[in-house]
Amino acid sequence: MKLYHGTNTDFNHIDIDKSKPNKDFGRGFYLSADYKQAQNMANIKFEQLGTGTPLVQEYFVDEKDIQKLKCLMFDDYTEEWAKFILLNRNNPLTTPAHDYDIVIGPIANDKVGVQLWKYENQLIDLPTLIKRLKYMKGITIQYFFGTERAIKLLKRI
Repeated sequence: MKLYHGTNTDFNHIDIDKSKPNKDFGRGFYLSADYKQAQNMANIKFEQLGTGTPLVQEYFVDEKDIQKLKCLMFDDYTEEWAKFILLNRNNPLTTPAHDYDIVIGPIANDKVGVQLWKYENQLIDLPTLIKRLKYMKGITIQYFFGTERAIKLLKRI
């Protein structure tokens, strides 16, 4: 399977410690199977930081190898997905909130983030959150590689 990583700086070694904490699935290396999504992320990172050049790195990973590690998959917005996102985004520790090597599931983009905020601030309940998320168009799946074992599966193309 081919995966893409959008960045503003080219690199050859993936260092999880350089990843920001409190992301959707925690501190790790994020990729997409959608080239356009990765290009969009590269552009956003370039705009946010104002340095480098937007670029997309390509990787190959054998799906059989993914199955050998501890992997969690969310096919859609669900209550379990929402709770998992909030667990990671609100993790006050430097250690991960979970022990999965790889997590695959929908991205919590800005529109989703607003709904998560409403839920966290008790403006909507969990069933309403999920209902609203299911009506959003264009679910984009992200691939999280959060351990060195997982990172070793990625081969730069």
